[in-house]
Amino acid sequence: MGEFLLSHWIDILSTCLGLAYIILEYRASIALWVVGIIMPAIDIYLFYSVGLYADFGMAIYYTLAAIYGYAMWKFSPKTKETKALKITHISKKKYFPMGIVFLLFWTAIYFILKTYTPSNVPLTDSFINALSIIALWALAHKYIEQWFIWIVVDIVSSVLYAYKGIPFKASLYALYVVIAIFGYIKWKRLIKR
Repeated sequence: MGEFLLSHWIDILSTCLGLAYIILEYRASIALWVVGIIMPAIDIYLFYSVGLYADFGMAIYYTLAAIYGYAMWKFSPKTKETKALKITHISKKKYFPMGIVFLLFWTAIYFILKTYTPSNVPLTDSFINALSIIALWALAHKYIEQWFIWIVVDIVSSVLYAYKGIPFKASLYALYVVIAIFGYIKWKRLIKR
């Protein structure tokens, strides 16, 4: 047991940070972005070591996106009551462009993985990463629908990570699905205030 834990210590550390991240996201706390900078730095090594090259690239993107998310939440216009960025809905006119952007990223990431890496899961790896780009953008703008996007990402990621032999990360993403459901319910209550 000790050898198993020792061989998965990076997976365990990243998972612990992931738990902190999702709890802070659930609470709509700006501190999520600080954890969102640290966790991907660890994931860069983790994902590269198991051959998830798109996730490796996404970890770099997540670091930059966390800086953007922090700036959005810290410096965007805030409500007078809470002094925080207001939770809102994605306008219907943004759905089509979001779909196009998703398909473009999915295609581009798939092409890169298929052409330039030895990835044995390019379709799935590129799918979750393209969708994660959309989800992180929605989170940075505090759109409630970001929870639905994350649910899809988390389900597919959990299965992929189990397949790639990173069990703690796989378990974390399975837990993310449950927390995302409760996060949506909480944010729905917050949006009505």
